[in-house]
Amino acid sequence: MTSRVMLISPAISAALREARFDDGGPLDDSGLRLAKAAAGTLPTARQVCVSPTVRCRETAGALGLDALDTPELAALDTGRWRGATLAEVGAAEPEALARWLADVEAAPHGGESVHALCERVGAWLDPLAAEPGRTIAVAEPEIVRAALVHALGAPRSSFWRTDVAPLTAVELSGRAGRWNVRMGRPL
Repeated sequence: MTSRVMLISPAISAALREARFDDGGPLDDSGLRLAKAAAGTLPTARQVCVSPTVRCRETAGALGLDALDTPELAALDTGRWRGATLAEVGAAEPEALARWLADVEAAPHGGESVHALCERVGAWLDPLAAEPGRTIAVAEPEIVRAALVHALGAPRSSFWRTDVAPLTAVELSGRAGRWNVRMGRPL
């Protein structure tokens, strides 16, 4: 009995282009066009989940997926940094940003730590290993990173060492609690 989980990152948005912490903005025109072009190319799934963010919902809709909002796949809560660019945060709070990037337990922004995010995503992923069939999830890049760290049993410090390109699929297949990973296939 094999379980398959396909994690699809959202199409490009202004926030992604600007290296901005999620600001709740929509996809840009090119992102929407690329997602619509990929509609109909995905395999059938037992269940389809989506991060409850605007850009993930729009990506799922453009792909033709009828997806269920899944709170466990919510974007990383970046607290007071939400909507700011990485450069802005680096200029205003360089020590806090450096601590956050170096320590997975840190949450100087008042939101969620990377460690807490990995725990949340792992708690969503683990039960899927016991369910046969395919799950598709359109999820924020940090959710995909956390799932990879968890699936591979990698140290949480490796979270920042994985890039997740827009509108790509990472596929996990597993049984008996062991996952295999297929990386970053463009849609």
